[in-house]
Amino acid sequence: MAKILLAVSSHDTLGDTDNKTGYSVSEAAHPYYVFAAAGHEVDFVSVLGGEPPAVVFDGEENDPGIVAFLADAEVRAKLAATKPAAQVASADYSAIFYVGGHGAMWDFPDSPDLARLATEIYADGGVVSAVCHGPAGLLNLRLPDGSYLVAGKRISSFTNEEEASLGLVEVMPFLLEERLKERGARHAKSANYVAHTESDQRVITGQNPASAAVVAELVVEELKRAADR
Repeated sequence: MAKILLAVSSHDTLGDTDNKTGYSVSEAAHPYYVFAAAGHEVDFVSVLGGEPPAVVFDGEENDPGIVAFLADAEVRAKLAATKPAAQVASADYSAIFYVGGHGAMWDFPDSPDLARLATEIYADGGVVSAVCHGPAGLLNLRLPDGSYLVAGKRISSFTNEEEASLGLVEVMPFLLEERLKERGARHAKSANYVAHTESDQRVITGQNPASAAVVAELVVEELKRAADR
């Protein structure tokens, strides 16, 4: 059994609008249960600590995984008191999973404490993973030689086209697909809202909410390979 960190955003405002944002419940719920079913222990971490702002998108209200997640007493207790990244020891974890949701675009990239956790987990042979807007947390991660973690790797994320479909291109602080390419990532994608994942040298990413559980399954497979070596 391994321990896995689910990183969730602490940011609750969608840019200069009056709309609320946060982490995507679906992108936390489905991976959480994939990890739990595989026998792994899951903890939550956020940039600021405490209860993070959550978003359930239209049409997801009756999703069985989301319903179970929101009603799960253990999950609720963990989310009510997430540790801030500054207080988490990377040595306790074999993988980190950056949960999406638009909030990630504002607080994931420039959190030195989240960056420390991911780079230390990766340096110790662990897995760094993310889905949808979660790869915003990978943008400024650097390897010991100073190069960006994503440089030269196949990476997926929420796409320019998907952002445009929501009418949020001008609201976002940047376009995630473009910024990943600027960092040297070999960005890969499918059609809007079609599941797409990439796994490259222990960095596992997914394009959109439909990809969340698949990313988690790939993380489980990678952890199993590491345990069998």
